[in-house]
Amino acid sequence: MNKKKKSIFLGPVIMIIILIAIIMIASAIFSIFQVGGQITSISNGTLETSLVTVNNLLSSAGIKFILSNAITNFQKLSPVILLIIVLLGIGICEKSGLFKIVFSKLKKVPTPTLIFFTIFLSVISSIIGENSFIILIPVVGIAYKYANRNAMMGILISFISICLGYGFGLIFNYDDYLLGTLTAASASLDVDKNYKYQLLSNIYMLIAFTFIFSVLGSIIINAFLVPKFEVIKKYEKEETIESKKGLLFSTIAFVVMLLIVVYMIIPGLPGSGLLLDKNSNIYIAQLFSNNSPFSNSLIFIFSIIMMVCGLIYGRISGNIKNTNEFSIGLGYSFDNLGYVFVLLFFFSQMIALLDWSNIGTVLGTIIIDKISLLQLSGVLLIIIFFLAIVFIGIFIPSTLTKWTIASPIIIPLFMRANITPDFTQFIFRVADGIGKCITPMYIYFFIMMAFMQKYNYDNEHNITIFGTLKLMSSTVLILSLLLLLLLVLWYIIGLPMGLQMYPTL
Repeated sequence: MNKKKKSIFLGPVIMIIILIAIIMIASAIFSIFQVGGQITSISNGTLETSLVTVNNLLSSAGIKFILSNAITNFQKLSPVILLIIVLLGIGICEKSGLFKIVFSKLKKVPTPTLIFFTIFLSVISSIIGENSFIILIPVVGIAYKYANRNAMMGILISFISICLGYGFGLIFNYDDYLLGTLTAASASLDVDKNYKYQLLSNIYMLIAFTFIFSVLGSIIINAFLVPKFEVIKKYEKEETIESKKGLLFSTIAFVVMLLIVVYMIIPGLPGSGLLLDKNSNIYIAQLFSNNSPFSNSLIFIFSIIMMVCGLIYGRISGNIKNTNEFSIGLGYSFDNLGYVFVLLFFFSQMIALLDWSNIGTVLGTIIIDKISLLQLSGVLLIIIFFLAIVFIGIFIPSTLTKWTIASPIIIPLFMRANITPDFTQFIFRVADGIGKCITPMYIYFFIMMAFMQKYNYDNEHNITIFGTLKLMSSTVLILSLLLLLLLVLWYIIGLPMGLQMYPTL
């Protein structure tokens, strides 16, 4: 009798430790061979170049950094705090039975339709930046659970859609504004002194890409991802008391609170604008700048609204009878999630060491510099740049960091190839999203994995770094090629990007 060979799966924690070891060894090798790159930056209205080299993590300075900053690295991981705040509100809604009553109605929705709206909602959520991961990943998992669909499938669909759609979410977001300032500076300092970046310059592409991606994405996901989650689980662990009266009053409370928040972000009305950054002239910056009260309180506002709605429903339905049950409900969503904080602790060390070593920055500068020397143009230049940004994104998930490195070189290069800075930035945005989707250096990748593991009751899937990447590989590859094809076709046809803006100069 032949014995089946047991597959060896490396858990996420062990894989992170292995990646940390690889980063440390690589930093030592690169440092010994003095691997470095020229980084071009904009300072005081002029272009400046400086040498950036790899720091050796195995040196005395590196060892000191590792040992003395372990706690600080974890403390600086702000998504951890945001996740805790979100789960407080979600816990009350789930414990009270509100989410079950609301999302159970999705049972009647056909799976392809549900997937389409999951993709669409995930894409347009980019307007709130990376907060979309914190809110949507746990909520979508719960929604699919009570809709009697595989919760892991819903979480993975939402994650892929947020990442790939991050650069074209129906309307511009704050990242577009920040990147646009770098784009304008890079263009005006070299090729076109009069160039000005306009936020609405790519509005046609934003709308078109959102709907095309949502439609074709749902078809591709149904064909390649859904079959991997064939087993539909009935996840309900307990019956809750349905209350139409509770649902009515919680809905009224939700609408009232939402209108109050909306009123506080509308400028110019009596007593309005409380949550806006009054020091910014651009509305999108007033909403989402680092100093914006709305941006800094968005997660807390969401959690408060969920708490109030869940409490109202729970009290009226009788599912939350006293303050003790309310307190228990606050921690309800934390069940089976202790694992996420273990993952994030080790992740915080890995990303801190990668940043300190400068490996990502050096690789990024070298690749961008090589592209500038290839003397490419047209479609080939677009494709090579697109692939380069995807690759760099594996080591540098930060959108702003990548564009800071790339824009001073790439913008003039594309302008000399007769491609507008606005179209160049859009290419970057799309490629940047793909890089976020496939890199284990991105914190939200691990948050996604942790929530998938929460619903992996029978260990039906290998939720490890490589297991998760394998699970979504074919889907992400096809969707990425689709996005690249759309970019190339838009360029070849010469369709308008937005108001009086085209791909070519």
